[in-house]
Amino acid sequence: MKIGIIGLGDMGKMFARIWAKSGFEVYGCDLPKNFDSLQEELGAFGVQILKDGVAVSRLCDFILYSVEAENIDKVVAQCGGATKYGAIVAGQTSVKAPEIAAFEEHLPKDAQIVTCHALYGPSVNPENQTLVVINHRASNSAFNEALDIFSRIGSIIHELGDYHEHDKMMADIQAITHVGFESIGTACMHRKVYPWENPLHPNGLDNVKFLMTLRIYSYKFHVYSGLALLNPYAKKDVRKYANCEMELFEMMIEEDEKKFRKRIYAARDHVFKDKDDTLMLDDKIMSEFSLSQDKGHKPNSHLSLLAMVDTWHKLGTNPYRNLVCQTPPFKLRVGMAEYLFMNEDLLEESIQSALFDKSIRGEDLAFHTAVHEWANIVEMGDKESYKKHFEATKTYLSDRLDEGRHKSGLLINKLRSI
Repeated sequence: MKIGIIGLGDMGKMFARIWAKSGFEVYGCDLPKNFDSLQEELGAFGVQILKDGVAVSRLCDFILYSVEAENIDKVVAQCGGATKYGAIVAGQTSVKAPEIAAFEEHLPKDAQIVTCHALYGPSVNPENQTLVVINHRASNSAFNEALDIFSRIGSIIHELGDYHEHDKMMADIQAITHVGFESIGTACMHRKVYPWENPLHPNGLDNVKFLMTLRIYSYKFHVYSGLALLNPYAKKDVRKYANCEMELFEMMIEEDEKKFRKRIYAARDHVFKDKDDTLMLDDKIMSEFSLSQDKGHKPNSHLSLLAMVDTWHKLGTNPYRNLVCQTPPFKLRVGMAEYLFMNEDLLEESIQSALFDKSIRGEDLAFHTAVHEWANIVEMGDKESYKKHFEATKTYLSDRLDEGRHKSGLLINKLRSI
């Protein structure tokens, strides 16, 4: 079995090393300028670097395209026609609609299409993480062969019925989740307040929010822009989140307690109706990875979480079902939401603060503004604005990005068994 990887970025290289170590013949390619450095880096693992994707496609029995979703059509158009007869072809994009469209148009009819999505980054140990696999157009024998190859990665494999199901789930798991955390960071930038120095947020839920915000901004913008701009279901879902946030914020500034409570309780009863008393997060876990030395407590509206649960309710989404394809930020977002909504005292404190605490109104306004900035960018599909907005916030938060990424990684590892 000859395995070929077209696109040897961080994820492609990780898969190449693992498969070579498992005993497969592994071939790969990337941009011509990277040829020599890849030979030096991966040659020690037995990975053979070829000159281009055409050479990989002609030779290999299993071919993985590990390129960005925005480039998938161009790359498959260049290489797909050379695909070896009957080869299994997979894609490693996070959004499947453009990938499947490219495969359908440019691959030979005899190609067996089994696509995948690793729900973790290259800096995370893939063992016991989630790897989604979809049989789009493959015989049972080819699909089983692909499953055997993917199993060598060491991840937990979840099969989905089709790529539409995948993209719908990812709109919630990734697009809305990322916009929520991105908006928290942008709100801090607008108010010129560093979250680790803000006396409103010494620990608890806010600490976890900011850890994940810093984690997201510690990566490159394109990791998130493609997920939001190329997923056909993301625009609608992100706009729903923005609308839910706006409606809740309007009730807050109007101090319409009766309407606000009815909305929050309806969301709670829908999303958590079948949830037992076991929670992912507790006070000890959340304080253990604090960014601040202050261990005090200041009531907060937690508007980002109220809006998230309200959005799940309005979309009819079951976040626990979507945990089958969890990412670390999404799992922690679900954990934060249940910690808030299943603690009657904390939820009551949040409601009272949202409606009547004027000392936090400016912060909520900044978050409200940031959510709609991000929603408008996603809705317009504006990659350049996405990049500028992301990079501006990243620069503002730059002093603590490494620490946030490190501590959030420790927190994620601690919650792996949950």
